[in-house]
Amino acid sequence: MIATQNLSFAYATDKQFTFPDFSCADRETMLILGKSGKGKTTFLHLMALLLKPTGGKIQINNQEISELSVSAAADFRAKNVGIVYQKPHFVHALSVLDNLLLSNYLAGKNQAKDKAKHLAESLGFAEHLSKKTTQLSQGEQQRVSIARALMNSPSVILADEPTSSLDDDNCLKVIELLKKQTQEIGASLVVVTHDQRLKDVVEKRIEL
Repeated sequence: MIATQNLSFAYATDKQFTFPDFSCADRETMLILGKSGKGKTTFLHLMALLLKPTGGKIQINNQEISELSVSAAADFRAKNVGIVYQKPHFVHALSVLDNLLLSNYLAGKNQAKDKAKHLAESLGFAEHLSKKTTQLSQGEQQRVSIARALMNSPSVILADEPTSSLDDDNCLKVIELLKKQTQEIGASLVVVTHDQRLKDVVEKRIEL
């Protein structure tokens, strides 16, 4: 479960954001919609503890996390939050498998090779585990990003514009993959997007 209350952030005195309160329960999907410049990615980065709010509260599993130190926030994020970035961020020198296992390492957990292989099979890239990520198509890289976000069975999955560059068929496939995997591990899924097509497949949403 993730919830926010009276959340605000300022890059400078002339660029301030105030965000609506919301909550997303376990096995629930929430859309956060808004046009460019409305602060969608900022909102996601606050929830991911990549930015520190100027005011308000963030709770994950009923734990208040907005006041954590930088090191404590990094540790909490690695263990409890999975992030699917708009543009994949990989270590290009590593194989696809090692990029997945890196999530375990950063969270201080044992390498879960069986889980990595299971996710790869579920998401349709099992034959690419030994390849470098640069050898994959955009769609394959996106599936690897989803798998990496799931490696530590996080409480919360945050997805930043996961469908914006996809055609209609692949848009639906990606969001359904995210929803299915979220259901399997009992996580909360928050999708930040301007993609209006997702209104047809996700009922719960707020607009910035």
